[in-house]
Amino acid sequence: MMFQHAKTHRGLMLGGFVIAVIVLVALLAPLIAPHDPYAQMLSRKLIPPVWFDSPKTTWDHVLGTDHLGRDYLSRLMYGARISLMIGFSAMLISGVIGTILGICAGYFGGRVDMVINFIITTRLSMPVVLVALAVISIVGSSLTVVIWVIGLLIWDRFAVVVRSATQQVRGLDFVASAQALGSSTPRILFSDVLPNISNHIIVIATLEMAHAILLEAALSFLGLGVQPPTPSWGLMISDAKGLMFFDGWLIAVPGTALFMLVLAINLLGDGLRDVTAPEDRS
Repeated sequence: MMFQHAKTHRGLMLGGFVIAVIVLVALLAPLIAPHDPYAQMLSRKLIPPVWFDSPKTTWDHVLGTDHLGRDYLSRLMYGARISLMIGFSAMLISGVIGTILGICAGYFGGRVDMVINFIITTRLSMPVVLVALAVISIVGSSLTVVIWVIGLLIWDRFAVVVRSATQQVRGLDFVASAQALGSSTPRILFSDVLPNISNHIIVIATLEMAHAILLEAALSFLGLGVQPPTPSWGLMISDAKGLMFFDGWLIAVPGTALFMLVLAINLLGDGLRDVTAPEDRS
């Protein structure tokens, strides 16, 4: 029944299709990219995309080249790998932290809930971008550092949602039956509670993945994210900001790709929410 509903959900199917295409392009980038994304050729710099009416356009560079003569299509393909890697890895880190804290707070309640609520409140009081900028400027910027900093800063939504869902599940009969049968607490949490709140976790995971991708783009744009010459959509936008009034496509191309990826992830998350818990939507 759920699968039949999923096939008729336009947002879910559209988001899933766009994400599948981007993932496929990212995986096959070394095979299908027309040029080396790092190769510079100053004699071919700032070639516009093929849809521009310019004598410089060429099908050898479908999306043109940047200010260093690097092929924009190739950098866009490899940039998808960076965005997906950071988004998925940061989401995984934040998901593990937030889910553990949320389940513990929702199941045990009392002082445990008070302590975890204080931790969540403390985290919510810290602006994510400013803290990330401060930490990265002190520790140093690298792909690994960016992933861990983002992952350690966006777990709060997981914790809040999982806490609320666990509080609803812990009073149900199957949990009481497991307790009466003498099941251990870890077994109850991971065998009985966790599977019944997994739909909430999946939806939050899609939202936080999109959040992580936007944060990486923002940090790269500010110069403290992925460092050159690594192809990153945020870094491509940052490199082009000085030319935005003359060659606006340099920002429009990676910006559109970033917009489509984040929109697709949000459509997928919203569709999963409708399919897994349709009774909560009007």
